[in-house]
Amino acid sequence: MIDLYAAGTSNGMRARIALEETGLAYTFHPVALDKGEHKTPQFLAMNPNGQIPVIVDRDGPGGKPLTLSQSTAILMYCAEKSGKFIPRDPAARAAMLEALMVASTDVTPIFGAYFGIARSKEPHAPSMQLFKERLRALFEVWDQKLARHRYAAGDEVTIADFSLYAGYARIKGVAADLFEGLANVARWGGEMAARPGVKKATGG
Repeated sequence: MIDLYAAGTSNGMRARIALEETGLAYTFHPVALDKGEHKTPQFLAMNPNGQIPVIVDRDGPGGKPLTLSQSTAILMYCAEKSGKFIPRDPAARAAMLEALMVASTDVTPIFGAYFGIARSKEPHAPSMQLFKERLRALFEVWDQKLARHRYAAGDEVTIADFSLYAGYARIKGVAADLFEGLANVARWGGEMAARPGVKKATGG
């Protein structure tokens, strides 16, 4: 059994999608960020950085408990443990890793900056517009890729899709106009949103 400690951020969503889609048994422990529950001694003992998500796999490698943070690491761990959503072909796996890193290290941090400014007491409009334009540029490239392939890294669903969808869903919730005219992204997003595991993980 795996314990998941997370909130409804894109990072938390990414970890929960990973667990739902891979079918690994887990218990969800919501973390109230607004109440500082990620800064308690108990939580900091699991992740000294005080960030969600965190998983605790009671039956980790060698039957020993394993604690792991960082949503992309959790995606990889769940996929490898379950044997799902990581291509076996070396070239396809490399394409998946590239797509996964773009989704996790490019899209998510820029959205985080945009969202942080938007929620501040005095939002700085030029900065918000700058990050919005960067996000738009990234998704224009994704739209071109999704015109050639059904999914983020080819013609099969991988953890790259789960990573990208978590960011996409959060961005769409606050800046839907950013995706106007991106028909291939819309097609892909609709297909991902309809997956039972994704729906359960995102409350859809």
